[in-house]
Amino acid sequence: MFDSLEQALALAQEKQVSLGELALQKETERGTRTRDEIEAGLRRALGVMRDARARGLTGEVRSVSGLVGGDAHKVANSPRGPLQGTVFSEALAGALAVQEVNAAMGVIVAAPTAGAAGVLPGVLLALADRAQASEAAMVRALAAAGLIGAVIAQRASLSGAEGGCQAETGAAAAMAAAAGVELLGGTNAEADGAVGLAMQGTLGLVCDPVGGFVEVPCVFRNATAASIALAGIEMALAGVRIPIPTDEIIDAMAEIGRTMDIRYRETAGGGLAATPTGRRLARGRLGPVRGG
Repeated sequence: MFDSLEQALALAQEKQVSLGELALQKETERGTRTRDEIEAGLRRALGVMRDARARGLTGEVRSVSGLVGGDAHKVANSPRGPLQGTVFSEALAGALAVQEVNAAMGVIVAAPTAGAAGVLPGVLLALADRAQASEAAMVRALAAAGLIGAVIAQRASLSGAEGGCQAETGAAAAMAAAAGVELLGGTNAEADGAVGLAMQGTLGLVCDPVGGFVEVPCVFRNATAASIALAGIEMALAGVRIPIPTDEIIDAMAEIGRTMDIRYRETAGGGLAATPTGRRLARGRLGPVRGG
């Protein structure tokens, strides 16, 4: 779609449209689907996100290994958290909920991947609930997120096996940041700022799934990435900007991914996967699941 965010921002400025609207227009111009069909597809994605969040929040979802599940319900209903009842807590619970459904082999929207599927719905749905946003506004927000994901895929990677978790949950945080600013009526410059602020906060994040399963620490990292996305949105809407252009931050992520040790790229050879407890869990609880 675009080789750089700078290119997208320039065209959006020329057309006097938001990044979400620009994404919808460009997708329509490809001619494979009509505008109505594209928006219908995004509404279906929203429906899947809502259903996954609702299922995860029941507290009844458990992964096959039994290592994760029920935590979204705890966060959503805890009376003790200092941020309980805020959009922050709701976003964390939503991110956990969707990722727990993923770990339990449920239906989710890969946004941009299955391992990072909780970040965008966690942030977007929590903000939309608070703002009482229309379905049309949410569709534009998803389109903005897609545009950011496409730029990251073009300039770097969305694969944990290629770039570490920074390429998955980091990209998801950037996408959620753009979606949140779009939803809240921020400017394109603010969306750009939020993306950069979110991405810089995840640079170098390793991919170290215990036993090779997308459960620990993946589920919890989705909640962490949701909090980073919210931080990016909050700072950007307050006028904070990181002085490094967003495209250069994406390029830095790509460079870090290329030079990252193979142990930290989804191989379960390093990080938390290589801790004594991580290895014990892989043998004791995940081994039988693998059939080993």
